[in-house]
Amino acid sequence: MLLRFEVSNHRSIMDPVELSMIAVDEDRPAARSFERLDERVLTVAGVYGPNASGKSNLLDALAWLSYAVRDSLRSWVGGVPRTPFKFAAGPEVPSIFEVDVMAEGVRYEYRVELDGERVISEKLSSYPERRRRLLFERRELEINFRRGLGGLAGTRELLTPNTLALSAAMRSPGPEVGAFGRALGGIGTHGLRPSAVGRVMLRPTEVHTTRHLFLEGLDAPQRALSTESEPGWSGPELALALLRLADLGIEDVRVVDFTGPDGQTDHSLRFAHRAAGQELLFDLAEESEGTRTWFALIGPVLSALRRGQAVLFDEIDASLHPKLSARLLELFQDPETNPRGAQLIFTTHDTSLLNHLNRDEVWLTEKDDRGATTLTALAEYGGDRVRRSLNLERAYLQGRFGAVPEFDQGMLRSALGLPTGGD
Repeated sequence: MLLRFEVSNHRSIMDPVELSMIAVDEDRPAARSFERLDERVLTVAGVYGPNASGKSNLLDALAWLSYAVRDSLRSWVGGVPRTPFKFAAGPEVPSIFEVDVMAEGVRYEYRVELDGERVISEKLSSYPERRRRLLFERRELEINFRRGLGGLAGTRELLTPNTLALSAAMRSPGPEVGAFGRALGGIGTHGLRPSAVGRVMLRPTEVHTTRHLFLEGLDAPQRALSTESEPGWSGPELALALLRLADLGIEDVRVVDFTGPDGQTDHSLRFAHRAAGQELLFDLAEESEGTRTWFALIGPVLSALRRGQAVLFDEIDASLHPKLSARLLELFQDPETNPRGAQLIFTTHDTSLLNHLNRDEVWLTEKDDRGATTLTALAEYGGDRVRRSLNLERAYLQGRFGAVPEFDQGMLRSALGLPTGGD
């Protein structure tokens, strides 16, 4: 589980901003506990703010770090594909990413500093007995491992100026480094637009798509959520249950075989609707935009819940009814539907979701005078703790926390050639 993420000099973020998943109000089921951690951890975080305030860039930064862990060894050629803050000294100063994660019951800390040409420094530590233990520390091409991690010695041969040591170490990871690398590199994304780094970075993991859930058992490569090691877990049944939960009029999902141009048998999905005693099968393209959006969410959501992974959703409310968005939050907040501590971190403009969030699950973005993103925890807004009983939606819309778009009606009237006075 993600405990903390801090980033500086990434897109609209210049100065360090920190997202914490540590619970302020610990006495509720949604806050999870660990044997080797004094604090309890949240499974949901919602980021609010005006358009262009940097909400998506915060998620993009975490997705970028996850991508870097997975792909820097094989994909980074001729430099580091970062996207620094474009104003002031942003292009000339390093970008820094820091993350704390609980993986297999152990807390890890990771920090990497890099610029457009090279990785400047990198450090990974763990706390197996609540005390810090340095696993490796890297300064440019010099790297030192903790005694006993000799199996990672081959990392030195793979290291280049623009390759993360963590990526290289994942080629032959021991249990300690491997657990952390899988947790950080396995973060899922949905709805994030491709960044300037390239389209490969933020695409959803294809093997976890909803379509593959319904094809379980038909072809071995398509067994995205294998049921062999999960008694009682049936991807198609759970996916269909979520479709029915949405009350979209879908009674069933049928797998239809067809022969492709190459003569090979392939499969497509049809959605069964019934009306006036008649059943009709529809292609996904014939369903509403809301249905298609909800269908696309099911695969990443079920994958995250099964594996206890974090998943990032940008604009979670896009094309979804507010009640569906609220149900999605409940899936992650409820220990019964989320027994492995999967986390949902999302951006939204839907203020009705504030009625389903605790004060420590809400974060606010704004831009300062330099055009840089700031991030504020609602639970500590203005230095005073927000009361747990406060109606968060009403207070947010009233502008009590800032992070609400301001509309200059006078400027609009002037642009339209209309009088701006009181007449």
